[in-house]
Parts: sequence; C-alpha cells; structure tokens
Amino acid sequence: MTTSNSERGTNQAKKLQELINKRQNSSQRLQKKNTHFIAITSGKGGVGKSTISANLGYIFAKYGYKVGVFDADIGLANLDVLFNVRVKKNIIHVLKGQAEIQDVLVQITPNLTLIPGDSGADIFQYSNSHMFETLVNDSTLDDLDVMIIDTGAGIGERTQTFLNIADEVVVITVPDPAAITDAYATIKMTARKRNNIGMILNQVNSEKEALAIFGKIDKVARVNIGGDLRLEYFGKIAQDNVVVTSIKRRHLFVKENPYAQATEDLEKIARQLAKKFEHNILIQNESNSGSGLAGLFHRLVKHFN
Repeated sequence: MTTSNSERGTNQAKKLQELINKRQNSSQRLQKKNTHFIAITSGKGGVGKSTISANLGYIFAKYGYKVGVFDADIGLANLDVLFNVRVKKNIIHVLKGQAEIQDVLVQITPNLTLIPGDSGADIFQYSNSHMFETLVNDSTLDDLDVMIIDTGAGIGERTQTFLNIADEVVVITVPDPAAITDAYATIKMTARKRNNIGMILNQVNSEKEALAIFGKIDKVARVNIGGDLRLEYFGKIAQDNVVVTSIKRRHLFVKENPYAQATEDLEKIARQLAKKFEHNILIQNESNSGSGLAGLFHRLVKHFN
C-alpha cells in the first residue's frame, strides 16, 4: 500500500508539531526545575571531603549540569584554595549587607559557580537578620541543577542543619579506625532526622577493601540504629598520588589527570548520583522549596521556624 504525497505531508507536519510541543514543554519544565541539594560531610577532617566536593562539582558541570558549590565548612572554608581562585568577599558580606550576591559568586567554568563561605564566621548567627530572609526571594542561580554543600566535619549542630535540609547526604571516610568510628557517629546522628544516607570510601587500595569497610559499617548501623535506615554505597576513590600532587598545585585532579584511577572512580560516583536526581531536576514539585540560593535559604529558614 502506497502513501500519497498529501498523506506524507500530513504525517510530516504532525511529527513537526509533536517536536515543537515537546520542545515547548521541555522549555517550560526547565524554567520550573528545582535544584537538587547534595551535602558532602565526614566524621573528621582530613579525609578528602572538600577535595571530593570540588572535583565532583567539576564533573557534573563538564557533563552539562548547572552546578553551584557552596562552602559551608564553617570556620575552615577552603574551596577557593582548591579551585585556585582569589575571593575578596563571601556569603557573610552579603548577610551583613556589605555586598550583593553577584559580588561574591566566583565563576569557575561556564557551568560551575563557587559560593564562597567564610573561614572564621558562622552564617547562622545571621539567621534572624533581614538579609537572611531576603535571600529567600533572590533569583540568583535559579537555573542550578545541583548544589553541592561542602559541610564541616563532625556531628556539630551547624553541620547537622545542612544535612537535615539536603536531598542527599554523602558521608566520606578513609580506611582509618578513627575516621571510620567518626563516620559511624555522623551516620548515627544524621539518622535521627533522615533514613537515606550515602557513603564514599576514599583513599582505598581496592574495591574489595572499600566494600568490606562499608559492609561493617552497614552491619553495625543495622543492629544499633535499626529503623528504616538505608545506607547506600556510592563508590570508592583509589589511593592515588595524582590527587595529592593536584592539591599541592591547587588544581582539580579530575581536570589535570582525566585518565587517573581516582578520576575514573569519581566519574563513576558522579554517574550514580546523577541517576538519583536527573529525573527530578526538570520537573516542578510544588512541595519543594525552590531552586538556587533562594531554595537553600528557604530550607534553612524553614528549619529554624
């Protein structure tokens, strides 16, 4: 059975209209997308938490996601050092009314923005200020797909606040008894408010070693924490000299060493994390608190109320 020219023309027009509608719907969803907030934390310092935050942000941005990295490591903010950029003002200056948001943002790549924190001040001391609530209505960075929150280490109240408001919490640890004990303490504390917690095992010799450590933590958590806690293994990052060298040179190891084992490992972790949020970032969720910095501060304000 042959198809006439008019029928072919009708079918082509129909397909064209469907394509236009699809693009229009996609555009509308893009305008309404919500930012996915990922909090990176650890039980103790020195396990690579900030290094992972910075390099993970770069990977997401490389693959086309709009990414913000917020330095929330109160008292020890250092992402500017890892990104090798000079920061004159930070989020504290905004909260003091001494700068606009646009004045403190640092563009690392076209898709990657650093929101610098302060290495000495606590943003929560301004939680009752007018500027804190003003940020809830700020439209800056509303197009972010994901915001990585580099929190402080430990189980302090300020760190827990960021973990409680995040969509994903990822705990970093290394194969050191003290670090593992502190990671478990962080998991135990965080489990009081949420039941989904992820883990990355850093500086390990093999996948077997990483899985063995994760298995022990998971087993202890099931026995002592119980409930409906779900620990998720996001992956491991191999002990790799290129990481140490890159940190000393203030370079991102995933950028400078794209074929290193540590880079391959973090790329795999990024893909696993992306699967968890990519189906949500284009869909409006009325119960969500919004996007970008406004979404972050909206969640913080709700937490205090």
